[in-house]
Amino acid sequence: MKLTPEQLATFEEQGYIFLPEAFTPEEVEVLRREAEQIYRSDRPEVWREKSGAPRTAFAAHTYNEAFRILGAHPRLIEPVEQFFGEKLYMHQYKINAKAAFDGEVWQWHQDYGTWARDDGMPEPRAMNISVFIDEVMPINGPLMLIPRSHTHGTLPAGHDKQTTSYPLWTLDHDAVAKLVDEGGIVAPTGKPGSVLMFHGNLVHGSAGNITPYPRKIVYLTLCAVSNHIRKPTRPEWIAHRDFTPIETVADDALTAYARSGRLAAE
Repeated sequence: MKLTPEQLATFEEQGYIFLPEAFTPEEVEVLRREAEQIYRSDRPEVWREKSGAPRTAFAAHTYNEAFRILGAHPRLIEPVEQFFGEKLYMHQYKINAKAAFDGEVWQWHQDYGTWARDDGMPEPRAMNISVFIDEVMPINGPLMLIPRSHTHGTLPAGHDKQTTSYPLWTLDHDAVAKLVDEGGIVAPTGKPGSVLMFHGNLVHGSAGNITPYPRKIVYLTLCAVSNHIRKPTRPEWIAHRDFTPIETVADDALTAYARSGRLAAE
């Protein structure tokens, strides 16, 4: 899945691009089913809200075959390789839940701010590319982005350890208000299988989910191999130390896995 020159230019200018329904319903269904199994497990990688509802599951590509395949899928790896012009490694991998009724807020932040401060990543040559596992709607806590905010570089941030169960380097209200005055706010929504790719310094956040509709999104944090982290402070399953370049799987690998599971169950 190569990006066009127009898409690359849009990414450079706005800090993100949205690719609707890049994965098929069959591919998404196996991911949704296995994500729900992971959330029910008692693993240290599964981080929970204060209510006990799942918030995120880290490193699923290391213990689940469907998510291993997704973590090396050419529809996700190739566009980021194209942008950085070199091979990538997996810095972080997570399945964010935003559970029905109980999904908490993600405060306004820049991802690279955390990668630099907590992991010793030298430059913002890493980004998130995500896959919607459920339909993301205006009402169930979509990710909100501030277009062009990535052009301001890495901004000052405070370490918020109180608001939610997950500590985060967050921006203050005045900084966010100034960025929104300049760039506005967008909230990409779409069907399961849609893909969102955004710059490591793009300011973003999401409101809580009080609807009956869950909002699961898988995030691959892909980093240029030459930009690997130098001083990690977080567990390996949050900030990976394996800098081996990712080799992509076949484009139909996830479909084949889904069909093999279905045949085995018959």
